[in-house]
Amino acid sequence: MNVFDYVRPATVAEAVAAASAGDAAYLAGGTNLLDLMKTGASRPARIIDITRLPGLDRIETLADGSIRIGALVRNADLARNPDFAHAAPAVAEALLAGASAQLRNAATVGGNLLQRTRCAYFADPHSACNRRKPGTGCDAAGGDTRGAAILGWSRACIATHPSDFCVPLVALDAVVEIEGPAGPREVALEDFHNLPGDTPSEETQLGDGELITAVRLPAEALSFRANARYLKLRERTSYAFALVSAAAALRLDGDTVTDARLALGSVAAKPWRARHAEQVLVGAPATAERFRRAAEAALEGATPSGDNGDKIELAIRVATRALTLAAAGTPERMPALPGSVFAPVAAHANGGTVHG
Repeated sequence: MNVFDYVRPATVAEAVAAASAGDAAYLAGGTNLLDLMKTGASRPARIIDITRLPGLDRIETLADGSIRIGALVRNADLARNPDFAHAAPAVAEALLAGASAQLRNAATVGGNLLQRTRCAYFADPHSACNRRKPGTGCDAAGGDTRGAAILGWSRACIATHPSDFCVPLVALDAVVEIEGPAGPREVALEDFHNLPGDTPSEETQLGDGELITAVRLPAEALSFRANARYLKLRERTSYAFALVSAAAALRLDGDTVTDARLALGSVAAKPWRARHAEQVLVGAPATAERFRRAAEAALEGATPSGDNGDKIELAIRVATRALTLAAAGTPERMPALPGSVFAPVAAHANGGTVHG
């Protein structure tokens, strides 16, 4: 680990000023940053400890019905907050599907949005990685591509964004609140993360010194709570990053879909909003055939980035299954460790249980 300066500001303004000096990193839960510093994959010259900043650890319902989640709210606290879990059950389910209980107790909302890719070549400072060191190449290409991108990738980078939490947030039109040297601003979470293109090191829309202060779910997101699910396929049942994931939310009038939201995770360098698939669903019957057709629409344009062509069909199946579960109804209690998506499922709408 490199030598660095340590700063603990008392206000958001002080934090932004300290980070604006350049080559700085904000520290909250540290569940990703510290690992990367230990391996040498990240070498900031200044650490800005924001854990004591006031007002960033609150979950608030605003006057317009939207929910504002402070950047320092812990993942476990958000997932287990009964009012939030009732209002946004798919987001709570995604949080409970991520990492271990110990990590959820430490990780923060803002830090989750800023997770770096879990590509092994990025984490290894001895491997060529355009995301870690621009212009050096991409050793992942032609290497182990099992978990690599199938949408939006480029020859410069085939890594995927690892967050569970961000997938339903993107589906539900979440907004990121940011404070920076030029003052406050907002960015739709769908636009917050960048696709790699020729500059994979430019991972987000954050500018120098800018700090995430909150994430906001619009009031409309709450209208999907009766039929919303997050589904994660992983190579082992617990404590693993997703091979593919999907967040699905529906509004139903009888057996007809009146509105739909669908986003995919671990298929691209950002959570992937499947807007064309949503259009396929609206006004159509909530049937297995229609869900499969929508899932296929979500993967239009998907191409293997290596030896991972099977991931396209996996993504289609996971999206189809997520839509099926959403149509069955949100369970009363979200499981902390969902089982395999290919296990038998028994679902009962509006307060039932889900097994598998």
